Amino acid sequence: LMSWSYSVRSVKLFSFALVSVPACCSARYNLALLACLGFFLLYALRVNLSVALVDMVEPNTSLAKNVTSNVCPEHSSSINVPRNTTGVKYSWDADTQGWILGSFFYGYIITQIPGGYLASKIGGKLLLGFGIFGTSVFTLLTPLAANLGVGYLIAVRALEGLGEGVTFPAMHSMWSSWAPPLERSKLLSISYAGAQLGTVVSLPLSGLICYYMNWVYVFYIFGALGVLWWFFWMFLVSDTPETHRSISHAEREYILSSLKDQLSTQKSVPWRPMLGSLPLWAIVVAHFSYNWTFYTLLTLLPTYMKEILRFDAQENGFLSALPYFGCWLCIILSGQIADYLREKQNFSTVCVRKCFTLIGMIGPAVFLVAAGFIGCNYALAVAFVTISTTLGGFCTSGYSINHLDIAPSYAGILLGITNSFATIPGMVGPVIAKNLTHNNTVGEWQMVFYIAASINLFGAIFFALFASGEVQDWAVSGYHLHRN
Repeated sequence: LMSWSYSVRSVKLFSFALVSVPACCSARYNLALLACLGFFLLYALRVNLSVALVDMVEPNTSLAKNVTSNVCPEHSSSINVPRNTTGVKYSWDADTQGWILGSFFYGYIITQIPGGYLASKIGGKLLLGFGIFGTSVFTLLTPLAANLGVGYLIAVRALEGLGEGVTFPAMHSMWSSWAPPLERSKLLSISYAGAQLGTVVSLPLSGLICYYMNWVYVFYIFGALGVLWWFFWMFLVSDTPETHRSISHAEREYILSSLKDQLSTQKSVPWRPMLGSLPLWAIVVAHFSYNWTFYTLLTLLPTYMKEILRFDAQENGFLSALPYFGCWLCIILSGQIADYLREKQNFSTVCVRKCFTLIGMIGPAVFLVAAGFIGCNYALAVAFVTISTTLGGFCTSGYSINHLDIAPSYAGILLGITNSFATIPGMVGPVIAKNLTHNNTVGEWQMVFYIAASINLFGAIFFALFASGEVQDWAVSGYHLHRN
């Protein structure tokens, strides 16, 4: 009788562990919110130069004005406030500006795979924390580097890239231990949506700082906030549920039981089968393709707004941020929808990932091309670019977290691999776009949008054909196949 009673209690405990623990005030959602704030600052540190650069360059050495018959009229501002003109100006031509904007990614690409590997060995907390801390410190040094010369500025931006390069693999590695399979879309969409929110806030705020103060404060303010975040991250976060100081017993058991049989106990990384995995290469192609459009717009949208649509610096910041606000909303909502379809409607993981990726890549391609044919219609141009970027938010619940579906134990390393390839567009995309738009004609920008849309379309089709939603046999101990 005592043995039977003990068995009943064990079954009840196991069943209780499998029941979802409420999200409110839970350790896993607290981690998601703090990570969201971290990626908010990470992207604020990344994109502030895109706005500040417009104010750092002397007008007569900036990009050539549009001199074709498609010249857009000057867009007058209803706000007439004296502009601060105390900031130092530099004589950087279009090619130099392209190299400055792209230099970040030369450092960023180097630490992707090492970051994923180190995160799997030492945990993602320290790696992510010091990655953002280092980026913040170098951001504080940016004005000094610009005064010393363009070479120093390029070097500092590359060093910022080194720091940021470990962050996404480290976060993926942490979620492999923290995210229950049926909550992955929700948790990861919350944490990574911070990147879009950082873009939303930093673009207009950087424009306001440049307009009313001085462009150097763009780097001082965001750099200081990044250092402040680092203290909270180091004090409040743990690498795994087992080591968290304040997690409830119920939540710890729920997370650990949900990940049972999905994680590998192998000490060595199965590099050969991993690199030969077609589902991994499907993510690589999709990630590369999406980032071509994303990074091109991220670095050059302020310039497009100024040189083609001809908005002043203050309007420029707000309108440049509008597409990323839409993307942020889409990421949050799509994460909820994706997990709802998987948990409540019994959609397969691979079906959800493919559908969301197709929407998030083909939709932006269509509207991006359409934006190039609007010409000087300000409202439609901004609307189409906004819709294009907004629909891209579906990809966060598509290919972007597919690493955790196919190999949870090696998600950080997989993201390091895919993000290494996906960083190449950030290195060459702005340079190519700058070279294609020397005269700043509408036709030249149409070519930039054509290239981005074509690459997006190819990536979407490739992912739809070869992606998987199952844990791969090489990713678990004993090489057993597990289905989500």
